[in-house]
Amino acid sequence: MHIHSIIRQINRDLVPQFEERLRQHLQDQDKEWLVDQIIRLTLDAHSLQENDRKQFIAAKEERRTERMARLKELELCEAFLVDFLEQYSPYSRESLIQDGFLLPTAPEKGTELITDKHRTEDGNRVLILAKDLLFGLLYGDTASNIEFDRIEREMLTLTLPMMKAEALDFMKAATEFNALGTWQDPYHVSNDARADNVILEVEFGEVDGEWIGKGIVLALSLINNLEVNEQILYGRMINVEESTLIS
Repeated sequence: MHIHSIIRQINRDLVPQFEERLRQHLQDQDKEWLVDQIIRLTLDAHSLQENDRKQFIAAKEERRTERMARLKELELCEAFLVDFLEQYSPYSRESLIQDGFLLPTAPEKGTELITDKHRTEDGNRVLILAKDLLFGLLYGDTASNIEFDRIEREMLTLTLPMMKAEALDFMKAATEFNALGTWQDPYHVSNDARADNVILEVEFGEVDGEWIGKGIVLALSLINNLEVNEQILYGRMINVEESTLIS
């Protein structure tokens, strides 16, 4: 007997069982969810992708609106930034676990993203604060109730794996490049050779004393230890003598 005939015979035998189990499962589902799934099945691929894109953009815009509202409440300024640095600078992955921000069961550093199930409520709060602060330091102005006397331009360059870029998808006005990793982990946990990376470049204004840069480094460190989970998160900041942004 030909292999295709064998497969067809097995499929015929299994279809009734599959149909019955599927029917039982669907009977327990929410009616609105079922309607949505039927609509998705009837749409063509182009319409489906366009619908998903619109939903993604709407969800991203909603998150940004919420972030702007939180930033306005923070009243981010140099004094706030100094307090943030004093409070969170001592934290490493180990101390985040010790002080109850991160669970000991979190994935090993250098592997997959850390998700909500591996953070405590306090850990989620600190992660949101770190992302809000990073956004405010890079893009904040009087419209978001942020006051800094920015006296020079700096360029932040950040490299992270493509599969983890979603953790920083709130970074608007960032130039992105694709790159292949070359780093070799001596402990063979997270070799980066030929890995797909994304490079983000963002210009921002710095203040006297370089408090903005210090805040950015700490915010990225917290984001890495609470979500991105890289052994080494590559980032650098350089002074920009003349901006290439022309209006």
